[in-house]
Amino acid sequence: MRILTPIMITALLAIGGCTATGTDIGGNSSVDTDYIIKTIGEQKSCIMRSNIRSTDVVDDQTIDFKMRNGDIFRNNLPRKCSGLRFEEAFSYKTSINQLCNVDIIHVLAHTGGQIDTRGACGLGKFQKIEEIRKNAKEE
Repeated sequence: MRILTPIMITALLAIGGCTATGTDIGGNSSVDTDYIIKTIGEQKSCIMRSNIRSTDVVDDQTIDFKMRNGDIFRNNLPRKCSGLRFEEAFSYKTSINQLCNVDIIHVLAHTGGQIDTRGACGLGKFQKIEEIRKNAKEE
């Protein structure tokens, strides 16, 4: 018998003055493009859940997972996840310390003082990325 760990909730808040990611991978971000995105290595099926420091929802189909060691893994969902960009919050449940491309996330909506679960969306593979500032001066 497997015992499931509690649902891990990742709530994302819009913070004024944040610099957004670029548009190279993940697509249709219409926000500040001071950065370009460079992919690093092969895609991974899973990342260690305990190493996730924070997440950034880029759009309805793209989530950046920021790791404790500074690495960033971009997940391009196979399909758009309605409401993900608007709510900027999601949850997931796993029985192991990994988050994998076979796992499902649920969009969380804060309405009337309560958190409601919205649609379920499958994750894609994780691609390590690097954000490179445009026009950065070489030192």
